[in-house]
Amino acid sequence: MGSTPRSGKGRGRGGFEELGCMPWKVSKQKGEGDVRCGSQVEEKSDTGSSLSPAPPPSIYHEKQRKELCALHALNNVFQDGAAFSREALQEIYQRLSPSTLVTPHKKSMLGNGNYDVNVIMAALQTRGFEAVWWDKRRDVGSIALPNVTGFILNVPSNLRWGPLRLPLKRQHWIGVREVGGVYYNLDSKLRSPHAIGTAEELRKFLRHQLRGKNCELLLVVPEEVEVHQTWRSDAC
Repeated sequence: MGSTPRSGKGRGRGGFEELGCMPWKVSKQKGEGDVRCGSQVEEKSDTGSSLSPAPPPSIYHEKQRKELCALHALNNVFQDGAAFSREALQEIYQRLSPSTLVTPHKKSMLGNGNYDVNVIMAALQTRGFEAVWWDKRRDVGSIALPNVTGFILNVPSNLRWGPLRLPLKRQHWIGVREVGGVYYNLDSKLRSPHAIGTAEELRKFLRHQLRGKNCELLLVVPEEVEVHQTWRSDAC
């Protein structure tokens, strides 16, 4: 975490490169995969004359800094750079472990990030939201998508030195949510948001990620949704 984001199939020319979630390609169905941050798709009328291009959706995409992927994932899910701050997460971390002198997340003590799931869950609660840890034994088809604000994935992040793959891995937080009717991968290591597509494409994306080793999924939902379990499509 904290390295310069790289996208596409090219290899780095030097320096550490961390790779997040498993590679994913949006299916090229008609009307899908054309949405890009800042791009416009020209439409034509039935007579063949050009219409004004539809304005692109405004997507907030926070880029990677230091080891603050938890902060970036939260702000990207809420589509608000002011939703959470490094200072707020650090205060939560200190409150959860006030007497911690030795910790596997050493940099958290310095406010440089690498926050765990406990900090994310406590941070969400300060805004009236909850994190539902998804049971990977269940199929994501049972998620009631309209009741879910967004998703946060925790995935292994491989470390590379140019073309060399090092035997080192770190966990990385990734935000996913719907904007303008399209679901986006808002990984802070990406150069720009990557369109996943429709609700069905999202389910395929999540299934693909959850097949990976050490990958976990959190559903970000309002408190009342968690209380009544209405994030489940089979909820009573």
